[in-house]
Amino acid sequence: MEDPKRVEEGFGQNPLGHEDDSNDKELEGDNKCDNGECFDNIAKENGSVATGELTRKEEAPLEKTKSKRVATLDAFRGLTIVMMILVDHAGIAYPALDHAAWEGCMLADFVMPFFLFIVGVAIALALKKVSKIKDAIYKITLRTLKLLFWGIVLQGGYSHAFADNIDLAYGRIALVYFVVALIETLTTKRRPLVLSPGHLSIFTAYRWQWIGGFIAFSFYMITTYSLYVPDWSFINHKEGKAYTVKCGMRGHLGPACNAVGYVDREILGINHLYKSPAWQHLKACTLSSPRSGPFREDAPGWCHANFEPEGLLSSISAILSGTIGIHCGHVLMHFKGHSQRLKQWVSMAIGLLVLAFLLHFSHAIPINKQLYTISYVCLTAGAAGVVFSGFYILVLQKWILPLNPHIRMQIYSLGSIFVSFFAYCFQKNKQIDVWGLRIPFLFLEWIGMNSMLIFVLGAQGILAAFINGWYYNNPDKTLVTWIQRHVFIDALQSRNLGTLLYVIFAEITFYGVLAGILHKLGMYWKL
Repeated sequence: MEDPKRVEEGFGQNPLGHEDDSNDKELEGDNKCDNGECFDNIAKENGSVATGELTRKEEAPLEKTKSKRVATLDAFRGLTIVMMILVDHAGIAYPALDHAAWEGCMLADFVMPFFLFIVGVAIALALKKVSKIKDAIYKITLRTLKLLFWGIVLQGGYSHAFADNIDLAYGRIALVYFVVALIETLTTKRRPLVLSPGHLSIFTAYRWQWIGGFIAFSFYMITTYSLYVPDWSFINHKEGKAYTVKCGMRGHLGPACNAVGYVDREILGINHLYKSPAWQHLKACTLSSPRSGPFREDAPGWCHANFEPEGLLSSISAILSGTIGIHCGHVLMHFKGHSQRLKQWVSMAIGLLVLAFLLHFSHAIPINKQLYTISYVCLTAGAAGVVFSGFYILVLQKWILPLNPHIRMQIYSLGSIFVSFFAYCFQKNKQIDVWGLRIPFLFLEWIGMNSMLIFVLGAQGILAAFINGWYYNNPDKTLVTWIQRHVFIDALQSRNLGTLLYVIFAEITFYGVLAGILHKLGMYWKL
């Protein structure tokens, strides 16, 4: 029987009893935990609750209960899938939705680090209880191989429905998942049952995870700034012309002579890299900037070269995104109070954002997605922390937070004004019940529950490719193109706005409804 004093922890209940892939019950052994946490009920009121600490209940064993889905996790994952569909299919209409040409950050540049962040959060919940380390390592390895397999099948260029070059995005996700999950598993015996007092105790308690992230950071920084990049040549087979790029330097972060591109060219070969890098939108390459267009006559040779935005060296730096995500998962596990969780998440997020802007605007380390610079890691991880905290507030079924002046002052002192704003607007008898705000975000939860299926059908264009296989007279006359042209573009007399609204209403809304139907039927696709 559930403890009547226990409060909802911000997790959505799953009436179908489906096991969430974010909790990954395969890796937990026989002990399943309620509300996505591995620890027992909250201690007595005068115990560790006041300090946000948890203790195991020694008098009685853990009671087996059906797990509840993490609604915040589903909503965040669903948002990331929606962002991917939006930027992939509407980015051609509005450059602000596409990737930044080189330095800076556009909407599309948040998709990959948001994926890696939520992978880290999910790992913390999935591996909160590891009964057999060997079995866990086996299943981690198997899931990594599945990710690589689907990357080859979906983005390996083996179908005319996809790009004609290999996309290493799945390889990056697989690498980050494998490294972060492996560290979490191998350090399972070092996990604390009780946190020591102090805001930084959660960092020291999981120091091995941060040590792993620091090693990845150090390797990336040392290689990026110390590796000598010589002159290099290549042949553009489309143009049938050879180019030579003059380098002979170290520590350069421009398009032509950076260590990230040099490592990929030497190991993967330039002909296996991405053939349409975002840098081709730079003013140095095309007069159509910031859109794609024909090359300038005086465009430098590197404009015609291939470049892999999900390359080998930059994927090492991406491990930090997963490390920050798993830290947020640890906060979710250890802190029962909602204010305690939000203070941990928002304070770290604001710190990362401040550091990112300092590095970028001081010109020390610019924000650059294609190089996956440390400033880019801080910016995107900080943004992910803010969005995750926002969803945590909005999807709560019942959030109980006493709004006494002391707590309110603590929240303001962290700079998390948006938390206090919601608390003020929805205050009722010293309680906040924001269950109603969850309804507008249900479609994100549904997509998040079936993220793999929607990713394949929508983001990878499998469904659209299937429908476009049926046409009248010529391949341009399909159901998809007819709806785009006549329902949206012609009706609005604007190709750009019509394309954007088509993606929102004919794609994202459709996949939200589809995911909702599958959720009601209890049908899910897990890796």
